[in-house]
Amino acid sequence: MSSYILQFGQYVFEAYYWLILISIFGSWLPHFQSTKFGIWITKLVEPYLGFFRRFIPSLGPIDISPIVALFIYRYLKDFALEGLRQSLNVISV
Repeated sequence: MSSYILQFGQYVFEAYYWLILISIFGSWLPHFQSTKFGIWITKLVEPYLGFFRRFIPSLGPIDISPIVALFIYRYLKDFALEGLRQSLNVISV
């Protein structure tokens, strides 16, 4: 049972990672963010990306905050999943 919960957690983190990537690449397309799909993705990932945009200024037309956000996201994912794995091990003891 605990392996299913951990695997579900991994899927959720991986899906959100891909949504962030789609949002980043979609921002390069002129009308992506005005489509229903683009609006939906932006609403999901903007709270996370917006946090980094507040602290990391853009370098002219280049915004490096999504790169930093993805880098930190990988560490947060690993940290959260390891904490979940250890918690599940303690519960099932």
